[in-house]
Amino acid sequence: MLLNWTVMILYNYFSAMFVGPGYVPLGWTPEKSQDCMYLQYCKVCQSYKAPRSHHCRKCNRCVMKMDHHCPWINNCCGYQNHASFTLFLLLAPLGCIHASFIFIMTMYTQLYNRISFGWSSVKIDMSAAKRDPRPIIPFGLSAFAASLFALGLALGTTIAVGMLFIIQMKVILTNKTSIESWIEEKAKDRIQYYQTGETFIFPYDMGSKWKNFRQVFTWSGIPEGDGLDWPVRDGCHQYSLTIEQLKQKADKRVRSVRYQAIEDYSGVCCPVTKGVKTFFTTPCTEEPRIALSKGDLILATRGLKHWMYGEKILISAADGGIRERGWFPRKCVEKCQYDSETDQPVDGEKKSK
Repeated sequence: MLLNWTVMILYNYFSAMFVGPGYVPLGWTPEKSQDCMYLQYCKVCQSYKAPRSHHCRKCNRCVMKMDHHCPWINNCCGYQNHASFTLFLLLAPLGCIHASFIFIMTMYTQLYNRISFGWSSVKIDMSAAKRDPRPIIPFGLSAFAASLFALGLALGTTIAVGMLFIIQMKVILTNKTSIESWIEEKAKDRIQYYQTGETFIFPYDMGSKWKNFRQVFTWSGIPEGDGLDWPVRDGCHQYSLTIEQLKQKADKRVRSVRYQAIEDYSGVCCPVTKGVKTFFTTPCTEEPRIALSKGDLILATRGLKHWMYGEKILISAADGGIRERGWFPRKCVEKCQYDSETDQPVDGEKKSK
């Protein structure tokens, strides 16, 4: 049984790793040229981003139905390998639960045979068991320590990976990805913030958990569709989500605040020279840091108490300028005093439209 768990776990793990999520073809454009207005353009891949696709900085490609980039498989979880990745998250805890049961029963039976009960004390003799014949596999103090360590690993894996499985199943049963769940939350915040009265309906939820489940898991192991065109629910069309993304991107530009660097920053994760609070409150995220030189201009889009996230303007042009995005210490910048285009409150302060 343990061998069966091992084979199934490794098969799905390596399938998720080597099959990959599937990438949008380089230079891809929609069949109808007028549909390009509903899509974002990726300058790296030199193509439009297909519905449900996102550009991964680590893979350096636009990934079809991207959920997230997983460092444990050194690849993205997306359209083609979502099922294999989720099955790995299911089988790994089940195998660890089986192993934990074996470890617990082994240690219980071995300790029970080595415990001596006296009138005033309980003694454990790990040298030998109180029975004949002797066990085929000797179980001493080192074996007990190794079994206890392995039990801890098995239980830790069960909890950690099991929680990831629950999260993945929640998004699969609603036919979403983790990124799309975040986009939906931002859509609600945008509508509430501007009081537009519109209603955002997630277009890819088929209305049935079974139908959503079948979008990912099939008997053939090949997910439905081609990763570029997707079935949508009534009242929506193929570009409902991408249009919302464009609205959020435009809103992000409106809310961005222009800052100017007043100190140099090397771009290290935990800067020692920027203060103790900045050092210990560095953002716990895989998002990059950006190096700053005195006088650089940055468009900040969000921030923490001691850190900010934004885009450094490398070419002082308008919208077509090249920008580098990442985190930087708040104490290294100051807000530009005169900026009629982007002079907006930062960190979610209330503003009027």
